[in-house]
Amino acid sequence: MKTIFEYTNVTASDRLESFTIKKMKKIFDQYPFVIRGDVFFKKENKNNEKGHICGIRLSAPGPRLYASSDEKNFENAISNTIDDLKDQLQKRKMKLYKSA
Repeated sequence: MKTIFEYTNVTASDRLESFTIKKMKKIFDQYPFVIRGDVFFKKENKNNEKGHICGIRLSAPGPRLYASSDEKNFENAISNTIDDLKDQLQKRKMKLYKSA
């Protein structure tokens, strides 16, 4: 599986990338029809505690899947985004194997 990282207003981080790859490996292992993941990290200066945004777009059969999360740190944003994607992937898997 191929994973591509893009950063906006954030310095590239090996730690963030390895954390994300570790979390995404579970998705790639459980859903072999996912072929690629694009991960977007963005930091926005806001008055509240949030502003660390993680977005992940997955390439799979059918329309691409996308989820994003805005949290107080990137680790929480990554975890929440992955959880949202797992829900979408479960629905996609049901559709793929139901119609087959």
